[in-house]
Amino acid sequence: MKGIFQKSFTLMLVLMLCLLTACGGSSAGEEGSTNSNGGTIQAKIGVVSYLTGAGAAYGEAITEGLKLAQSEINEQGEVNIDLVIEDSAGEAEQALSAAQKLMNDEEILAIIGPTLSTEFFAVAPEADLNGISIMGTSTTAEGIPEIGDYVFRNSIPEALAIPTAMEKAVERTGAKKVALIYGNDDVLTKSGFDTMKKTAEEMGLEILTIETFQKGQSDYNAQLTKIKNADPDLILASALYNEGAVIMDQARKMGIDVPFVGGNGFNSPQVLEIAGDAANGLIVATPWFGESEDPKVVEFNKKYEEAYGKLPDQFAAQSYDALYIYADALKRAGEADRELFHEALAETKNFEGLLGNFSFDEIGDVVMDVKVVEIKDGKFVEFQ
Repeated sequence: MKGIFQKSFTLMLVLMLCLLTACGGSSAGEEGSTNSNGGTIQAKIGVVSYLTGAGAAYGEAITEGLKLAQSEINEQGEVNIDLVIEDSAGEAEQALSAAQKLMNDEEILAIIGPTLSTEFFAVAPEADLNGISIMGTSTTAEGIPEIGDYVFRNSIPEALAIPTAMEKAVERTGAKKVALIYGNDDVLTKSGFDTMKKTAEEMGLEILTIETFQKGQSDYNAQLTKIKNADPDLILASALYNEGAVIMDQARKMGIDVPFVGGNGFNSPQVLEIAGDAANGLIVATPWFGESEDPKVVEFNKKYEEAYGKLPDQFAAQSYDALYIYADALKRAGEADRELFHEALAETKNFEGLLGNFSFDEIGDVVMDVKVVEIKDGKFVEFQ
């Protein structure tokens, strides 16, 4: 009798251990870095985006691109991404506070954003210090990837985009004299100006005048009068879309009809909405050309318009690709572990995304081709 009882007791213990093991496996999958049986990898990605304030159109496009990619990635079933989105309002201090909130959540695998380079310079050093990978999808100022090993971007830097646009513009127009105007209170616009000035000097262009402005400025009469009197062949403008579009509108009303070469801040449909016909003649470099007949671009445009009732811009396209880049790294990492994910992300090479073939270089910066577009007859077209 005692032997029968011991056997029954042993059997009960085995069954209980099996049950506990099964429950433990299920719990890991739900909290989930990974399913050890090759199931869906779960991950939480933090997002800091410019959602309220004067430049909210940037952040809106970015979050819309992320959410569209998220729905597609999760439907595919290999990974399941939960986006935790925080608003920065375009302010460095608020961006840092939002990022710290995300970093304090141990389930956050990595961060995307913030939107502006000024914000990014405040946030990225802390992410790097905490060993959390962070990617900028719209941060083009010089020095971003150099912040640290955990810092990446998939947005083409001004140092690559602006010279390409300037070379194309000078080649077509034969320009020899230029005027510069830039926002002197923003990291992106100051970085763009530095690149414009350096490139102009290297190309042997005569710089007739350099004018500055501040965020939120509405009257550019003094700056534009000096530019008009200088009589340049081209105007090089480093501005965010709010100020840049108003500058172009006021310039055209003053009779300034030469082309503008803009920095990354001009790559938004908002320029057309604010400036209207005055935006014609703007030349910019971008990884994104929405009128392309590439099947991937056509399909993305269709899905985006169905979801949001409008066509995407560069910022939506870059954020869409960014989440796919994260998903690809997560698959290669095999689980939602911050260090394994970072190692896989850094090894991203020849990723075929919406914007084309993409790789990170040794410091986490962009390796990809640049397109030059211009606004003609009220829309962005390929520069010819």
